[in-house]
Amino acid sequence: MSSFLFSFYSNMLKSQCKKMKMKVKNMAIVDVTVIPIGTETPSVSKYVASLQKILRTYEQEGKIRFQLTPMNTIIEGELPVLFEVIQAIHEAPFKEGIKRVATTIRIDDRRDVENRKMEEKVNKVLKLLEE
Repeated sequence: MSSFLFSFYSNMLKSQCKKMKMKVKNMAIVDVTVIPIGTETPSVSKYVASLQKILRTYEQEGKIRFQLTPMNTIIEGELPVLFEVIQAIHEAPFKEGIKRVATTIRIDDRRDVENRKMEEKVNKVLKLLEE
């Protein structure tokens, strides 16, 4: 889709949302890695699974979308909610007896594009590769 068409449809969507009194959301994307330190074995998959259960709950409530990758988790949502989610998943290993946790957070908060989805970022790059 050309940038003109994207801008046109984006503005049309904003206009429709205003008419319907819908809130247009500024969505951020975070890349989070939670590392429990001092586990019994080198494997941390059971801790990752616990975090994913927490994320599922937030997703079922319609607050976030997320994607597990081999090295981290990508979470999409409104920034205040994302900070709440990050705190929840950071605290989870402590509740399982871990005494030290290192959490890495990278935030992509773009305010000139509303309702942006993580797939759109990937699709834009894939489209450029086809040129």
